[in-house]
Amino acid sequence: MTRPDPRQTAALSAALSRAVDLSGLKARADATNRPPSAAAPAGGGAFVEVTEAEFQAEVVERSTQVPVVVALVAAWSAQAMQLFALLERLAAEANGVWRLAKVDIDVSPRVAQLFGVQSVPMVVAIAAGQPVEAFGDVPPEPQLRQWLTGLVDALRDRLPGIRAAENGGPVGAEPEPEPEDERFVAAEEAFERGDYAAAEAGYQVILDAEPGNEEARAALAQVRFLARTEAIDPSVIVRADTSPDDVDAQLAAADLELAGQQTEQAFARLVNTVRRTTGDDRDKARTHLVSLFDLFAADDPLVAKARRDLASALY
Repeated sequence: MTRPDPRQTAALSAALSRAVDLSGLKARADATNRPPSAAAPAGGGAFVEVTEAEFQAEVVERSTQVPVVVALVAAWSAQAMQLFALLERLAAEANGVWRLAKVDIDVSPRVAQLFGVQSVPMVVAIAAGQPVEAFGDVPPEPQLRQWLTGLVDALRDRLPGIRAAENGGPVGAEPEPEPEDERFVAAEEAFERGDYAAAEAGYQVILDAEPGNEEARAALAQVRFLARTEAIDPSVIVRADTSPDDVDAQLAAADLELAGQQTEQAFARLVNTVRRTTGDDRDKARTHLVSLFDLFAADDPLVAKARRDLASALY
């Protein structure tokens, strides 16, 4: 079994967690007015057949309780069906510790597009709405069992449904919810209304009171980024490409590229701007690049590479 390509994992994570994420699938599911699939209620059934309509409920939301192993298959692929049959048997043995979701790429091409599927089989493990592991071959059963065991062990303390299933309780049992922080609720509601100024102010209030609140810091960075990119003229990319010395154009073009999930291209643009500029222009490009890092997890491999490239450009 091959380990997931960190660049692929980062891209999947971006697709699931940023502006261009599963909202389109969710909206389409809401539009069809279809309830979540009844094929596999929480804690029962070996797998659930997932289309765009069920993806939000059966994969994203369920992965907040236990890991969801998404098998992307096609009826015409003997390898894909062989792997799925093995996963189905192992899922039945797992007793709800992890869940198996089957996606037929011919039936749900948009889901396949989301994961960047180029061939099947492809398997992606989702936890808390984020891809955490992926592979694209048919491993021997002992190796697959080892992978699943490692996946569950790594997530046991993060996903409450794992221990519940291991203890024989209902997997979907929700813990007592913590009281909602009204400050976050107000900021989130402003964001959903598209009132970025109010959302930014709300998160800033939280940070002023709690400078170490990483959730508020991350949310503030996202809000500022989205507000900034919505106001950018898309033609700025052409201007940046034809005017390499226009630092403001380079910054705006990098924002648009990042919003379009061209993460490596955006980072490279700013690193190259740092390399060829001096003084205030160089500092402006460096500061902007570092601010974009705040949109990612601290251990994101693309950020780690960009930091190394930036250090090389500076020194």
